Amino acid sequence: MRYPAVAGQFYPSSPDDLDSLLPQLFMHPIGPGDVPALVSEGPRKIVGGIVPHAGYIFSGPVAAHFYRELALDGFPGTFIIIGPNHYGIGSGIAVCTDDFLTPYGKVKVNRELARELVRDIIDADCTAHRYEHSIEVQLPFLQFFKRDIEFVPITMLIQEMEAAIRVGEIIRDSIKGEDVVVIASTDFSHYVPHKMAYKRDCLAIEKIIKRDIDGLYRVIFSKNITMCGYGPVAAMLTAVDGEVSLLKYATSGDVQPMDDVVGYAALKVERR
Repeated sequence: MRYPAVAGQFYPSSPDDLDSLLPQLFMHPIGPGDVPALVSEGPRKIVGGIVPHAGYIFSGPVAAHFYRELALDGFPGTFIIIGPNHYGIGSGIAVCTDDFLTPYGKVKVNRELARELVRDIIDADCTAHRYEHSIEVQLPFLQFFKRDIEFVPITMLIQEMEAAIRVGEIIRDSIKGEDVVVIASTDFSHYVPHKMAYKRDCLAIEKIIKRDIDGLYRVIFSKNITMCGYGPVAAMLTAVDGEVSLLKYATSGDVQPMDDVVGYAALKVERR
C-alpha cells in the first residue's frame, strides 16, 4: 500500500472534511459553478486531460472544471495519471503497482495494465511515488464521484521530449481498444507576477491546444516558462488522439492577493 504523503497539507485528511471542501471548490468564484452527479452511462468522449496539483484551496477550483466535465461524460474503466517527480527520488520514469490509500479509502492499481506499461524506459518503482503529491491529489476528486475506481500512476523525473513521446507511445499501444482516460498533472508558471504568468502560460496553452509538442518544448525553454509537468503533458498528448480545449485558467493570485503567483489550467481532450 502506498500511504498518503500530503493528506492534511494539500487537502483534508478526513472524509468528512473532504465532503465539505470539495463542493466548495466546485462552487468557488473561479470554479465551474455547480456540483454534478456522476453520469454512469455518459457519452464517454473524454480521453485525456490536464489538471493542476497544488493545495486544494489554490488550484482546486481550476481542477474542478475538468472533474466536472469528466463526471458528466462518465468514468472510464481505468485512469492513467502521469505526474512530475518533484523530489528526485527513484527511477526516472516509474509506475507504481501498490494500491494507493486516501482518506476516502483504497484506490486499486490496475496491475495488468501497469505490468503492460513497464517496458523500455518505464520502470516499476514505487519509491519514486512515495512522497510525490502530483498524482495523489487527483484521487480524492475522482473518489468524490465514485469510490471504486482503478488507475495506474506514472511519475516522470526525466521529462525530455524524446522520453515523453516514448512514454506516450507505450501508453497508446497498451490502451488501444480500452476505455481509459489519461490525465497529465502539472502546474504552469511558478512564483512570477500575475501578468507575466498569464502571458507566458497562454503561450504554452496555445501549443497544447494545437497538439504541437515540439512547439511546446521550444516555447517553454525560450520563454523560461516554469511549468513543472511538461513531460506528462507531452506524454498524454502522444497517448491519446482528440480535440484539446481549455476549460479554465487562473492563478493563485485569483484566490488570494499575492505578488508572485502560480498558474493553473484545466484542459480536456475529447475524441473527434
